[in-house]
Amino acid sequence: MCQTTYNLYPEIDTYHQNWLKMDDLHEIYYEESGNPKGMPVVFLHGGPGGGCRPGQRRFFDPKHYRIILLDQRGCERSKPQGSVINNTTADLVADLEKLRAHLGIEQWHVFGGSWGSTLALSYATQHPTRTISLALRGIFLSRQSELDWFLGDIKHFYPDVWQVLLDYLPTEEQGDVLTAFEKRVFSDDINISHPAAAAWNNYEGSIMRLDPTQGQSAPTTQPTTEECKKAKAGDVARARVQIHYIRNQCFIDGEALLKATEQLSHIPTVIVQGRYDMVCPPQTAWLLSKAMPHAKHIVVQDAGHSAMEPGVISALVGATEQFKTL
Repeated sequence: MCQTTYNLYPEIDTYHQNWLKMDDLHEIYYEESGNPKGMPVVFLHGGPGGGCRPGQRRFFDPKHYRIILLDQRGCERSKPQGSVINNTTADLVADLEKLRAHLGIEQWHVFGGSWGSTLALSYATQHPTRTISLALRGIFLSRQSELDWFLGDIKHFYPDVWQVLLDYLPTEEQGDVLTAFEKRVFSDDINISHPAAAAWNNYEGSIMRLDPTQGQSAPTTQPTTEECKKAKAGDVARARVQIHYIRNQCFIDGEALLKATEQLSHIPTVIVQGRYDMVCPPQTAWLLSKAMPHAKHIVVQDAGHSAMEPGVISALVGATEQFKTL
């Protein structure tokens, strides 16, 4: 039987964007696109420390879905950028509930990849009656084995990439990569924090795709001084938030979260995993599929971690098409 191949929907603009105050410090950027009267779906970006992008709207039929994207605390356009104060998984789950209520939404579909899958599962296990469906990609549960993989065991597959990261540090600090980069990335001197953040971010970027050269393109215009300054601030913010979360095992008990997902059998779920995902290896997705046997578990044989590889795109858009009937 022929399997349907799905592509991204055409690019669309937002019809609403704003900031929502969450506490005395944090304001969360959010945006809406698609059908204002459509079925709500919330997109949870990865990282931790990433941000939402226009291309992420394209996983959803804009005629059917009310598409909601947000930048999590400390990320991208949320304020203050790069702040790790009052920035935990529990805070992010509470932010989602506050945003849902603010938008007048009773229930919504939840879509998350990588760190976004962790947040999606954390949200769904705490607010199952608000969750219509789960579309999950590149599963990550912040178990110690997963963190160990990212912080060193990756060298078994990418020894060159791991060595580039190590070479940024003095030899005497290479035994504790997280602490060494934490010290530099959190420096108040941008001449120290930005180069370190760039090296840290480039490490993950180098292992995202099955073909690392795919999707790379040279800039078409020379950035302005202000654009460079903004980009540097974004690089530092991303690295700070990610290191903060990794330092604290992402403020979750991954084994407990995996166990809790067993109670989500009433929520239609699709799990999409690249066979050669080097950021979030496939074992975690497999374990999740065993905890949630009702879920559709799709292993894309010719894909890595990126959501923008053809087979992953097809599986994810296929999930959002399937969920139209709910």
